[in-house]
Amino acid sequence: MPGPWKVESAVSDLKAGLEQLGVTKNVTLVSHSQAGEIANYFAKGNPKMLSGAVLVDANLPQFFTDEETPRLVAATKPQIDAAKKDPDRPENRQLISTAEGFAPAHKAFHKVTWPDSVPATVIVSEKTPLDGSPVDAQHWRDAAASFVQDGPDRTLVTAKDSSHEVPKDRPDLVLKEIEDMVATQH
Repeated sequence: MPGPWKVESAVSDLKAGLEQLGVTKNVTLVSHSQAGEIANYFAKGNPKMLSGAVLVDANLPQFFTDEETPRLVAATKPQIDAAKKDPDRPENRQLISTAEGFAPAHKAFHKVTWPDSVPATVIVSEKTPLDGSPVDAQHWRDAAASFVQDGPDRTLVTAKDSSHEVPKDRPDLVLKEIEDMVATQH
């Protein structure tokens, strides 16, 4: 679908899909990367559906500060400009779509709060998606720690020796944290 990516559409799709499957309670939500935004909005709007969540190197509201968001926009501009030269490639369409509303969407996302009733495990990668920028990488790790400190029943786990692709680099760790979350909630 052309135009800016909208997290609200993804959240309503997720909710509709779960309802269609008859899965409306005791859901353990697992998200990675940009899907962390979907998870945060979903949890905020549907806390009674969730028994817990595992956020795998996921976008968290604490990261998208008024200082960080413009840095990210500036840092990705060359990549976006290159993508616009070949907009028919699917990965470029996704990049362009995400970039279109990035700043306002993330200003709003920064204000989202995770419900205290939903336990969460946050797995943060050692190398982060911002490995090329030590300042941004530290901010990513700090945001994960801050998310965990901001509420009850939250755990921070560092994926040692992992890039941002934690599910690929450390599937054992991701599976263990999902199993632990499910075991403590049921």
